[in-house]
Amino acid sequence: MSAKPTVISLYTGAGGLDYGFEAAGFQTSVAVEMDRDACITLRHNRPRLPVIEDDIHNVSSDQILARASLARGQADVLIGGPPCQPFSKSAYWAAGDAARLSDPRSDTLGAYMRVVEDTLPKAFLLENVGAMKFDGKNEGVDLLLSLIDDINRRQGVKYAAEFRVLKAADFGVPQLRERFFLVAQRDGQRFTFPTPTHSPVDATSGQLTLAHEPYRTAWDALHDVQPDDDERASLAPRGKWAELLPSIKEGHNYLWHTSRGGGEPLFGWRTRYWNFLLKLAKGQPAWTLQAQPGPATGPFHWESRRLSRRELCRLQTFPDSVHVVGNVAAVQRQVGNAVPSLLAEVIARSVWAQLLGRGAKRGALKLLPPRQEHIPSPESLAPVPKRFLTMRGDHEDHPGTGKGNRARERWASVMA
Repeated sequence: MSAKPTVISLYTGAGGLDYGFEAAGFQTSVAVEMDRDACITLRHNRPRLPVIEDDIHNVSSDQILARASLARGQADVLIGGPPCQPFSKSAYWAAGDAARLSDPRSDTLGAYMRVVEDTLPKAFLLENVGAMKFDGKNEGVDLLLSLIDDINRRQGVKYAAEFRVLKAADFGVPQLRERFFLVAQRDGQRFTFPTPTHSPVDATSGQLTLAHEPYRTAWDALHDVQPDDDERASLAPRGKWAELLPSIKEGHNYLWHTSRGGGEPLFGWRTRYWNFLLKLAKGQPAWTLQAQPGPATGPFHWESRRLSRRELCRLQTFPDSVHVVGNVAAVQRQVGNAVPSLLAEVIARSVWAQLLGRGAKRGALKLLPPRQEHIPSPESLAPVPKRFLTMRGDHEDHPGTGKGNRARERWASVMA
């Protein structure tokens, strides 16, 4: 087969989706991204790729097609992950709920679908946070389906949407991350999402919970990676809680230091957010990487430090050839906002076979981390620094969902 199938990439970021589609045999024809650091990263790693550095609301679809050297209806796939803040779980944590469609940032969904209508690709894939589809909170999905119906009616096409929340670890990504995907083909053919290939090992029996490969672990991804001396200096934890981190067992968070944990009773049960002082465990997948973590927000490395540039990329299954450009905060933001490239590769293979009719892809997945047979023992714990021991005592547990301080404050503001 001659030419590779073509991809138009919107909201490209550092390129997580694109690297996965490229690993599956696609070719990115153009990328649209407004973040300066992400554009520098894209140009560094794909110097021949046309990158449009601008807000998508300022970019015409004709401009996108021209830079991609494509005509309307010619692109094989359009892909992209519109910014997800209005639909994220973090929004619920911060405010008790999220404005979702009333949040102006949700207009990125409409901008994405505007380009779909103007370019009419053979298929398109839209990615977002897993919280895009909460029970009873489906405004974003309903909007997308309505926009697709409008496009079909106006343009005489038959985009048929299928959507699902996928767990990245279920497909070999060494990270517990959920993402929402919607895939549609122009001629009305329905897309069937790939089925999971990996599953966790039961902690008691040591057996797989399903007849799959075991989850890939943080050790599988990071066993041969160490930051150099210069970078290591920038990875030391910061803030008032930094010295407490070495006293928390790997694979645990601040809950280690509660009356139900194995450490000292320094906090109440579930009175902090989950990622507070959260540490990776060598024998488990990583927890979701954050784009803008606070000083005490994990996941941290089991060595009680922040993750290095290469370690972040490994956990997101970026190709090792990719170098994310920028300072520590810029790298964290770019990688934390990205789609795990292996998950994109798995979906892209299904798009290749089903929607483009090019036959099933053969051979091993290019971005799947090799499994390591031996996993070292957990790191030794440091004693709790003396200054934290003054916090020992009986602490109230969280009262339950909807009963915490945030929820009470929100209810009070509504009733005022």
